[in-house]
Amino acid sequence: MSQLSQRPEKPVVGLPLPHESASLHVTGGALYTDDLVQRTKDVLHAYPVQVAQAHGRITALRTEPALQVPGVVRVLTAADVPGVNDAGMKHDEPLFPDEVMFHGHAVAWVLGESLEAARLGAAAVEVELDELPSLITLQDAIAAGSYHGATPLMVQGDIEAGFADAVHVLTGEFQFSGQEHFYLETHAALAQIDENGQVFIQSSTQHPSETQEIVAHVLGVASHEVTVQCLRMGGGFGGKEMQPHGFAAIAALGAKLTGRPVRFRLNRTQDLTMSGKRHGFHSTWKVGFDADGRIQALDATLTADGGWSLDLSEPVLARALCHIDNTYWIPNARVAGRIAKTNTVSNTAFRGFGGPQGMLVIEDILGRAAPQLGLDPMELRERNFYQPGQGQTTPYGQPVTQAERISAVWQQVQSEADVAVRQREIAAFNATHPNTKRALALTGIKFGISFNLTAFNQGGALVLIYKDGSVLINHGGTEMGQGLHTKMLQVAATTLGIPLQRVRLAPTRTDKVPNTSATAASSGADLNGGAIKHACDQLRERLLQVAATQLGAPASDVRITDGIARALGVDGELDWDTLVRTAYFQRVQLSAAGFYRTEGLHWDAQSFRGSPFKYFAHGAAAAEVEVDGFTGAYRTRRVDIVHDVGDSLSPMIDIGQIEGGFVQGAGWLTLEDLRWDVSDGPHRGRLLTQAASTYKLPSFSEMPEEFNVTLLENATEDGAVYGSKAVGEPPLMLAFSVREALRQAAAAFGPSGVSVELSSPATPEAVYWAIETARRADTAHNGAAAGRQAAGRGPRADTEELSSA
Repeated sequence: MSQLSQRPEKPVVGLPLPHESASLHVTGGALYTDDLVQRTKDVLHAYPVQVAQAHGRITALRTEPALQVPGVVRVLTAADVPGVNDAGMKHDEPLFPDEVMFHGHAVAWVLGESLEAARLGAAAVEVELDELPSLITLQDAIAAGSYHGATPLMVQGDIEAGFADAVHVLTGEFQFSGQEHFYLETHAALAQIDENGQVFIQSSTQHPSETQEIVAHVLGVASHEVTVQCLRMGGGFGGKEMQPHGFAAIAALGAKLTGRPVRFRLNRTQDLTMSGKRHGFHSTWKVGFDADGRIQALDATLTADGGWSLDLSEPVLARALCHIDNTYWIPNARVAGRIAKTNTVSNTAFRGFGGPQGMLVIEDILGRAAPQLGLDPMELRERNFYQPGQGQTTPYGQPVTQAERISAVWQQVQSEADVAVRQREIAAFNATHPNTKRALALTGIKFGISFNLTAFNQGGALVLIYKDGSVLINHGGTEMGQGLHTKMLQVAATTLGIPLQRVRLAPTRTDKVPNTSATAASSGADLNGGAIKHACDQLRERLLQVAATQLGAPASDVRITDGIARALGVDGELDWDTLVRTAYFQRVQLSAAGFYRTEGLHWDAQSFRGSPFKYFAHGAAAAEVEVDGFTGAYRTRRVDIVHDVGDSLSPMIDIGQIEGGFVQGAGWLTLEDLRWDVSDGPHRGRLLTQAASTYKLPSFSEMPEEFNVTLLENATEDGAVYGSKAVGEPPLMLAFSVREALRQAAAAFGPSGVSVELSSPATPEAVYWAIETARRADTAHNGAAAGRQAAGRGPRADTEELSSA
């Protein structure tokens, strides 16, 4: 086992500890970015001037009326930008645009002594524009041929030969919706200027280094003149990976021009109408199966709705293509990707980062195909699993090295959830309940861990030991409630061999750890944990040398456990505080910078081949639902999950992430329905679901009535920090089981073997229409059977080629 993965005696990692800020969260003591306004003197408030049209070129922008509003201090426009007027990394997102690209696009910002003054000032700004044609839906963009960004193509094997060998061929089309992040804390920033003109920004951002970079180029200054700090976020889910940069730049620009602190915070409606969502996708596909239901070939095109600018659409699309196989061996594949350009908000990262969209396509294909192939959906899925020892690779060429875990989690869920027994019970229930049906579905996941862009797979840390023995750690990851800081404290305490209470963690700052990657791609614990361990290893080695001298033994024989240094075969010991103090007086350095880079990655974006992921996380979920045949309303009766987190760094944190990720995934797939005004009227392009009153979020009523989560045991991941695996994103896709259970329950209202299409999100309305489809199939089936009986013929042999539209 690698030194990175090996755990010492009595490690603090692996203990089920509560979140390090849990008490602050529940008592209201935790400080978020906007809480700091009350501690800051003479703050100005920023408010956007939003344009209520989907697309148009600005012909006039009159700010003078705003300056007449009492309390308005300044109106920020493009003329005020000393550097680059752009808020994105692709240079396609003007901070102050001259062309309105979506309904609610901000074209100027008003600074006021109070938020109300700024709001009234923004309302007074006059904007005139020439309206231009707009594309609101994904279908609009596809029909118009409106695309931007990369068009990747992933090819494996011989697609034509694969289809030639197929006994059954299906074709289909599938479009599914995006998702609003709906983090509890909206976008927020607070910018201040010190006496030397340096910029200090408190920002609710998952990527402080990139926020620093964008602010610097907007202000036309070097990065070392800008410091960004993130205390914590009230949720992020990917929505604060790219999109906070421009907002922080507005606050920084206002502070630079006025010399006063500037506070920026979007209200909920502004956040919903101005910030990006999960990408909705459209897919067309053709799939071939052999006589046993094994996939022979897949030909698909995935179109992502990128919105008005690229943002992170290219890597999101790339990850979608890389995950279309999920847990299934596809020997011959051709999958093309493209990004639609629409006049809506610029869609961005969201938990799973394209992986859920790619995996949903193959799960939908198998869910629709199983009845047509005459197979149980679970059986069809299991027949197509990657198999150990077969040398199988993903469609982009990465070996699947832990295929046995795909089956391991699957079989464990079947056993722990009593799937076979419950399926018999469900069949009996359905036979006696014509207007209510139940179903149980089982789905698995294989999710790649690492950033698509290899350069992002690095992390840094700074660890300080003070003379009194207390330890302060700094790392490049941000805390958004996911428990990263808790795990990092445990890693530091374990590596140094001291009690957890001796370690404190400082807020994430760009002047402590530079050039960090976003806390995203589920890589926060891997990258930052590796960096912290590297720094602590250096410090421990120095202290072991000191202890060896004091104890009269070789340094290789000294162990530090629970804050006590002892040597093998030697009487006597040295407590941590004494050891540190001794090291100080011997002039031993008590600080260390740590660094970690993920090894073994390589990726060619042009050929779309390589091994972009360090490892795969695996999991399986069994979900049972009950559906009302009159309304399509449903409830989730029970969910059982077995998930692979390697050797957990913090089991309580990981179980919480699995539960939360699953529920968020179920929300995306069954509840959360983004709607825009697609009429040709004056409100075309307006987001209609602007609040929790119109955008349905999962609540306690949508939670599974019985919810069981088990961590896969004996699952050490060699080459990862203390043998752990990432946990943030993969569990979201376990919610496929709920959607597939709803499909099967709807089909149960029809004849055996009926295949139903199910919209996504599978709202009660969508489930009802799926039920009606099944019922019509039942009527047609009964009618045909009656006709055959009257004519003296037996059941019809179905020899038609399978197809699905």
